[in-house]
Amino acid sequence: MPLPVVDNHTHLETVVGWRAPGWDGSAGSVPEGDASDDEAAAPTLEAHLERAAGVGVPRMVQVGCDVEAVRWTDAVVREHGALLGAVAIHPNEAVLHAGVHEVAPDGLEPDPQPWHDLPLDEALDLVARTARGNERIRAIGETGLDHFRAGPRGREIQREAFRAHVALAKELGLALQIHDRDAHDEVVDVLLRDGAPERTVFHCFSGGPELAALAVEHGWFCSFAGPVSFPSNGHLRDAARLLPAELLLVETDAPYLTVHPLRGRPNAPYLLPGTVRALAAARGEALTDVCETLLRTSQDVYGPW
Repeated sequence: MPLPVVDNHTHLETVVGWRAPGWDGSAGSVPEGDASDDEAAAPTLEAHLERAAGVGVPRMVQVGCDVEAVRWTDAVVREHGALLGAVAIHPNEAVLHAGVHEVAPDGLEPDPQPWHDLPLDEALDLVARTARGNERIRAIGETGLDHFRAGPRGREIQREAFRAHVALAKELGLALQIHDRDAHDEVVDVLLRDGAPERTVFHCFSGGPELAALAVEHGWFCSFAGPVSFPSNGHLRDAARLLPAELLLVETDAPYLTVHPLRGRPNAPYLLPGTVRALAAARGEALTDVCETLLRTSQDVYGPW
């Protein structure tokens, strides 16, 4: 990149495979894991941070959205100056913490893990205590609604958890990162009824011009990931052109949603430049100008690193 940019949403705990045997709960104990033969897989967290910095991505927002990842995020952002944190209970996690085991439109059987034995109210309390106790946690997220992976009861639970996260973000003066899958109208309804936090971010923006227009009206930020580069996603590029530069952010959502034409390999922050270039091309703007604005907006939303 001609200027540094921020990956404002990445799941490094998944990228480096810290749930592997040998992890003792601390950021420094991340195991090397199995890098396989794919050059996109780095053996350590430090290697990922160095590789990203080498291509102009020196700063990231690490997102922990299950109870174990919340704890890991709390530790890792204290140890690495390149990282700030976001913590929440993901909407699909909230359903399992509530003991709801429905088969949703995705057709998958629920797969509760041992940490889902923790009741939802206690999981939400962990998020609140973590955010209050670490000044490097700068956002509540990702939280929101996922109608693809929730049945009728699950959607009720997700809405309750989403509202609790919205209230927490406002109480603490933190940014809010939203997960919105097949639920645009319902997400907007919660934000308008409850009042959105001052800095509200649609993570991995998946709407079209209509949702983008609402974001402009209310001053909500829209974060674009790899899908903005997919040939079939013209609606995302239309939305990106409609948004003012000061409402734009970029992310990897690593290890998911790898930018075209690299789809099929694990995503990681060092691949963010491909998304930045796709965004600049969609908007018909110079890459340097886009990078400069993205950095400034990231600092406006999350504060200094």
